[in-house]
Amino acid sequence: MSRDVISSAKRIVVKVGSSSLTTIDGGLDGVRLKNLVDAISTRSDAEIILVSSGAIAAGLAPLGLSKRPNDLSTQQAAASVGQGNLMAQYSSAFAKHNKTVGQVLLTVEDITRRTNYNNAQKTLVRLLELGVMPIVNENDTVATNEIRFGDNDRLAALVAILVQAQALILLSDVDGLYAGHPESGAALISQVNDPSELNGLDIGGVGSSIGSGGMVTKVEAAKIASAAGISVLLTNSGFAAQALAGDEVGTHFVAAPNRKPSRILWLEHASATRGELVVDSGAANALLNRGSSLLAAGVSAVSGEFEAGDAVDVQDADGKTIARGLVSFDSRDIPKLIGKSTQEIIDTFGSEFERELIHRDDLVVLKG
Repeated sequence: MSRDVISSAKRIVVKVGSSSLTTIDGGLDGVRLKNLVDAISTRSDAEIILVSSGAIAAGLAPLGLSKRPNDLSTQQAAASVGQGNLMAQYSSAFAKHNKTVGQVLLTVEDITRRTNYNNAQKTLVRLLELGVMPIVNENDTVATNEIRFGDNDRLAALVAILVQAQALILLSDVDGLYAGHPESGAALISQVNDPSELNGLDIGGVGSSIGSGGMVTKVEAAKIASAAGISVLLTNSGFAAQALAGDEVGTHFVAAPNRKPSRILWLEHASATRGELVVDSGAANALLNRGSSLLAAGVSAVSGEFEAGDAVDVQDADGKTIARGLVSFDSRDIPKLIGKSTQEIIDTFGSEFERELIHRDDLVVLKG
């Protein structure tokens, strides 16, 4: 299949990893950054959002650190020092192409809470409307191990969905996805038409010592974005210009023909749940096999504190999470509803309670 979809895309997310922007000792490499900016600037016909790692790495040398620290507080200190340096160099490099940049630092909360998600979307889109290139990174100075993306590959995929991009380009220090370890002579996989083609393929162990991600995270990000109808290209940062031009470099993950609704994609990949609903075997079967909504009659227990509109997990009697959805009631109201039929609920509490706990349009089944 042609990669014209990438060369003709009008909105593109480009993600670059730390190893593509830094020297061996961890400092920011101005030449590599300039080359990246020059490559991105060849696509003046497109709106581009740059998801850039490198803040922590850019702070290592100024702090006298020889390698990426393992403890969170030192990582945050390095990010605090490095983020300003990183943005200063981006601003200078893009200014030579008459392009203004804007910094957008996101936390998991900005993506996982629906209100924050909408606000982040509006900010990014408005920057593009104003002709500004957003440069996105995780807010490493405040994120904790418990509430962080873990790597910028997943963040880039979620941003691509957020702004409804047509293409996502993941740049790193590897040329693409290989059928085995590159050093063993394994062949480069030029195109992935469906994620099932990768079943049984060992993609672990290929990554960078500077960044936090590896090939596994890149493939997972590609799966997330391609399921959203976004074409994904994974390649070496040295081929950034060729990738943006749609040339035959790296690995192309073909966009799924049937794009899932953005609400379902958000639920599946980005939402943070606020509680759990436990269902009986009949309700579990209806959700998994019949595409049904979740009714109060099939719920046996509720836990957590949440409000109507929050995301909750749906668990079977064995405690396995089988689905996730946007609940229609506050957690304080559900205990008095569980186990009751719709008619019983109407008779007892009135017609204003006549609705599903989770409508099937607001529910995603989690397989595996």
